[in-house]
Amino acid sequence: MKLSTDKILLSTHNEIIKRLPGLSRRYLDIGSGTGELILIIKNSFPVDSYAIDYTSTLINIPTQKVDIVNLNKCKLPYDNNSIQAITITEVIEHLENYRCILREINRTLEPDGLVVISTPNILNLKSRFRFLFNGFYNLFGPLPTNTTDIHSANGHITPISLYYLSHALLESGFSNIEMSIDKKQKTSILLLIPMLPFIIIGGFLFKKKEKKKYQTITHSNELYVNLINSVDALCGRTIILSATKKKKITQSK
Repeated sequence: MKLSTDKILLSTHNEIIKRLPGLSRRYLDIGSGTGELILIIKNSFPVDSYAIDYTSTLINIPTQKVDIVNLNKCKLPYDNNSIQAITITEVIEHLENYRCILREINRTLEPDGLVVISTPNILNLKSRFRFLFNGFYNLFGPLPTNTTDIHSANGHITPISLYYLSHALLESGFSNIEMSIDKKQKTSILLLIPMLPFIIIGGFLFKKKEKKKYQTITHSNELYVNLINSVDALCGRTIILSATKKKKITQSK
């Protein structure tokens, strides 16, 4: 289950260009690996870069310090409001508690700071059909036991859907959430053609029942519910969400 990350990293870079073209201060990459994304960002922005990973042996940038952090303990070694932008690509699916790390990311970001997150899209049609027939999402499978291989897809322990990641960002103090993908899957596109009428009808009936009977869909979350059956969600290989940290509103006396 090897996942090519070139398109993911470039898509993440493009999100920063689109949403934070003035990036010029402290930038943090969580799960930095070889440092490829850091190099891409530094080629576009005059940033002071920081890196976090579970080991410092992977980095290929001699001048880049790597802070070794156990992300499952949910504590980042940085001050409040001290980072302008944070990227965390193909990491949260390896964590035991992704909501906890999102709260830490929010704490360390400056007001209006940007976070860009990527994770395998478990809601594309290829993944939905895989789950229907064998109970496992695409890029998630039976987990081996007694292994330390957390860096590869064998370490994918937490499948996170587009909606629940959006909800976690909102609950962690983020706003202005935008979604993109790295690329569309051919298999999902082929499945979409015959399945689209059923998805449209099924989605309409689902929303009608949730609104009328259970009242779970409101103005605050309807946008993210609608995204679940968007073409990008149905066909995208990897979802990329970007969001900004809310500014605290202070009331004048």
